This record gives sequence, C-alpha cells and structure tokens, in this order.
Amino acid sequence: MARPLQLLFFALIIRPIVLIIIGLNVRRHQELPQKGPAIIVANHNSHLDTVVLMTLLPLKCLKKIRPVAAADYFLKNKLLAWFSREIMRIIPLTRTANGATIEERLAGVFEALNHDDILILFPEGSRGEPEKLTKFKSGVAYIAEKYPNVPVYPVYLHGLGKSLPKGEAILVPFFCDVMIGEKLFWNGSASAFMDKLEATMTDLASSGGFPSWT
Repeated sequence: MARPLQLLFFALIIRPIVLIIIGLNVRRHQELPQKGPAIIVANHNSHLDTVVLMTLLPLKCLKKIRPVAAADYFLKNKLLAWFSREIMRIIPLTRTANGATIEERLAGVFEALNHDDILILFPEGSRGEPEKLTKFKSGVAYIAEKYPNVPVYPVYLHGLGKSLPKGEAILVPFFCDVMIGEKLFWNGSASAFMDKLEATMTDLASSGGFPSWT
C-alpha cells in the first residue's frame, strides 16, 4: 500500500511543486546515479532539500532512494514517523551515541547499501543558514571507507534555503539551482576524503557565481 502512495505523492504533489512552482536549474544532471549502490551528499538548508534530490531521479528509482534523517525529529510522533518511514523511506539515525558504536548507529545505512539503494546524506547535520556551508561531519568518510567501490556524488543546492528556510512553514517560490559534481571514491584517508569532498562542494557553490543573499 505504501509504495503506490509514495508514487502518487511524488508524481501528483511533489514534482509539480518542485518543477513548476519552484523551478530548478540543474547543471550536469547526467552525472547523477541511475541505480545503486550510490551516495548523494548535499548541503542542507531546507526541508525541501530531500524532496528536490528525490525529484531529480526518475520515478522508477523512488523505491531505492533512502534519505538518512535524524530519528529524534522524524520519529517524534506516530503520524510523522509513518510518513517518514513509508513515504519518504528514511533511514533514521540517532544523533547521539548513547552507548552505541558507530557500526550500530549506521547499521541501517549499511543494510541499504547492501541492497543497492541510493542514499541521500547531509553531512552538515541540521539545517543551516541559507547558502552558507558549515563543517561536514566525518560519518560519510566512515561509510565510504567501508564501501570503497560505492560512488559519492556531491550536490550543491542553492535557493532552497530561501524557498523554505528553517523555522518557516510557508513556501516562497524562489528559483533554485542544483550543481552536481563529479563522483568521488574513497581515497585511503578519512581526512583526505573529507578535504576533497568539502573542496568539491565549495567549488560547486562558487561555480554558479551566485550573489550573496541579503
């Protein structure tokens, strides 16, 4: 039952909102994965980030797309938990260890990659200020090390932090840009991998020549 609901939700609601009301300028769309296992890594300024990334891939890929999201936020009540698990198909991740090892906390991520899913990760963690990159958390490097042959696709999202910023509930139709970089692979060092990922994201952000938000 959830699978048809997910398809209807994205085909009839999300795609028209993202592609018509907001509008996207996508650069290097062809670089995105069409099948898994794969990891999409993006900056995070809005709740729209996830649905926009999911919209960039064909509808046939929906059942394989798994956003990684904070368990304490998206599982905080029964209705939101059902929607998050069944329609968005999130992999809930606890933000505090509470005695669990990193292997235990990332068990859902590993299971998804073992099933050839496409992960969506936001290494900044929580949503930040519009179009301002913050330091990436290193969990993505741990995943890349464990799955060195799985490609990591850097994606920079511009404008969504103004369309639906943190703390707001009203959608504003700002035109948005999506900058997609060349895929990366584990390079043998966590620090070198994170440096490369952050440098790539910074380059994508600057390549658009976007003016500063005022």
